[in-house]
Amino acid sequence: MSSITKLPVRSVEPITDDLPGWVKQEGSPSMSTWIEYTAPDESMIAGWWTATPGTYHATYASWEFIHLIEGKAIITPEGGESVEVGPGDAFVIEADFVGTWEIIEPILKHFTIRMK
Repeated sequence: MSSITKLPVRSVEPITDDLPGWVKQEGSPSMSTWIEYTAPDESMIAGWWTATPGTYHATYASWEFIHLIEGKAIITPEGGESVEVGPGDAFVIEADFVGTWEIIEPILKHFTIRMK
């Protein structure tokens, strides 16, 4: 049986701790995460994420689909080229990504993460 789950708008209490694998590098950025959906088999989560300006070094264990609603960031994989993202951009960060998120303007994004 298939179903459709409409995500509410930040209806649960946010997680305000930095995500595992995310370490502040520059400035005093902060983040909040709202997990609005977890698949019954726990293979996927989806929700909202906000972050304030500053730089995080990030290590990803799983792939993530992102639709950026507000803000601007420069994402740089270690040994790779920087990609600037802004409002309306949709992109995927692959599992095992290691690099930086330089948050230029406050971020609001939808995300879907496939859990390993």
